[in-house]
Amino acid sequence: MDNTGQEYSDMAINFATAYGLNIIGAILILIIGWTIAGWAKRLVTRMLSKSKRVDVTLTSFLSSTIRYVILIFTIIAVLGKFGVETASLITILGAASLAIGLALQGTLSNVAAGVMLLIFRPFKIGDFINAAGHGGTVKDLGLFVTEMATGDNVQIIIPNSQIWGASIQNFSAHATRRVDMVIGIGYDDNMDEAITEIGNVIDADDRAMKSPEPAIFVSELADSSVNIVVRVWAESGNYWPLKAALTKNIKHKFDEKGISFPYPQHDVHLIKEA
Repeated sequence: MDNTGQEYSDMAINFATAYGLNIIGAILILIIGWTIAGWAKRLVTRMLSKSKRVDVTLTSFLSSTIRYVILIFTIIAVLGKFGVETASLITILGAASLAIGLALQGTLSNVAAGVMLLIFRPFKIGDFINAAGHGGTVKDLGLFVTEMATGDNVQIIIPNSQIWGASIQNFSAHATRRVDMVIGIGYDDNMDEAITEIGNVIDADDRAMKSPEPAIFVSELADSSVNIVVRVWAESGNYWPLKAALTKNIKHKFDEKGISFPYPQHDVHLIKEA
């Protein structure tokens, strides 16, 4: 073997001696880190899946985030075995994360709001809500946006930060709702008769709940009518059908019994000067 070949051989032996243990250590760190990352993801997924309050989307997001964090620290440890200044690398990663966070401030606020919505669950898919000035049925709840459909099936995409930062009305949260109506009758009509006939209309509709009992009472002597308040409880799914049916049937019953619905009117007195 000539001198050049001997020199290359010695260099290879020296490299293997100097870096062999580091390479083996880096491989072991990589294998252990990869295994721990997968184990941690499965553990978080299993723990969060037991909770009924945590959505599947949030479970997947959190478990994947934990896995990637462990892998990042694993890669940093591997680079440290090869003499890379990990302190400088961590500083660079921190500065890059800060810059990305400032650039994606709006997007990150939507993610944070999405996480809060998925944790606290003020509504779920299928609920009819009023949020951020829009009313509709929730079709999808993601980390960035919430998809809704209006009554006429128009799609609405709302950023989660707008929903979380405002009041939310959930019309489907409870199993029952109260139907409130105001019925005006004329001053010449019999109030007790009107209340009795309204009660008969309510009793004839099976969708009106018997408990709590319906409430029917005179609430106001208005300018043109005597106003009767009607409060009836119903299952949430029967709210609008019951309200529409009561409005129609009360009108039919009043027409049958000769009870009037007065029109707004004003008496004008003209004074003729001498």
